[in-house]
Order: sequence, then C-alpha cells, then structure tokens
Amino acid sequence: MANTKVWFITGAGRGLGADIARAALAAGHSVVATGRDPAKVRAALGEGDRLLTVKLDINKPEEARVAAETAVAKFGAIDVLVNNAGNFYAGFFEELSPAQFRDQIETLMFGPVNVTRAVLPTMRK
Repeated sequence: MANTKVWFITGAGRGLGADIARAALAAGHSVVATGRDPAKVRAALGEGDRLLTVKLDINKPEEARVAAETAVAKFGAIDVLVNNAGNFYAGFFEELSPAQFRDQIETLMFGPVNVTRAVLPTMRK
C-alpha cells in the first residue's frame, strides 16, 4: 500500500483501542499499540511485522517519551496519534474518593497531554 501510515494508539489492550488497532492493521498500516500491560495488548492483538506492542502508562511522561522513541526506532515515523487510554470510576458522587476523582482527571486530561508532547515533535517532522 503506497499510502500507509504509522498509527500510535494508547489503551490498545481492549475495547475501542483494540478495535482501532485491528482496523488500521487490516487496512495495511503499521501500528504501535500501547498499554500499561503489554501482555494484555498482545493477547488482544497478537503479533506481526507491522505491529509493535509497547508498555505505556500515559500518566508517566518518561514512559510516553520512551514509547515514542521506540516507535520511531521501529517504523521511522508516527503519522497518526489516537489518545484512547482512559479510566472511569463509576459510583455516586459522594461515594467516590478525592483520590479517585484526582486519578480520573490526571488520566483523562493530563495523560493525553503527556503522550501528545512525546509524539508531536516526530509528527511535525
């Protein structure tokens, strides 16, 4: 495929992240599939020449930097970023702890910032 891209997908171990990764692979693209537990990502997606599984907790900027560098070392570029990873604490407002709220905000708001900052310089090239 002449117009293949390198997709960098967070939260690729299940749900929408895994579905997006499968669709990108089926379309002939290369995929960097990330998750906090690489074994779960591999179990969901398998292995292949166009698939790279990388450990990434999006709340850790250093892990985001290393994941981006690993992606570029393998595929030479990152063309598409899918900030999919997230978390959700279900329950009544008064039953959720301040730590749960804080963790959710950190993950859903600052996690994508960490990953975007790690990936954007490569994408801009």
